[in-house]
Amino acid sequence: MPDLALARVRVVVRGRVQGVFFRDACREEAKAAGVSGWVSNRIDGSVEAAFEGPPAALERMVTWCRHGPPRARVDDIDVHPEAPIGEAGFRIR
Repeated sequence: MPDLALARVRVVVRGRVQGVFFRDACREEAKAAGVSGWVSNRIDGSVEAAFEGPPAALERMVTWCRHGPPRARVDDIDVHPEAPIGEAGFRIR
């Protein structure tokens, strides 16, 4: 039986990640993975996201963030574990 315990990570993705539909594609990927949380553009040109769900689903999201949508160019990604907060749904903010 898979581990259904909730986990949470926050990621910061750097590169050409704004103006390439990164946030919208991230939301669709998160919905497909069954992950809750949010994604947001940062003033420095990076994208920040928080993902909450089963560990395997979070791994899927972090792996996706390493390349992003087709027009993105990911140069670097920071991944920070956090305590789950019981977030529901996934939104762009």
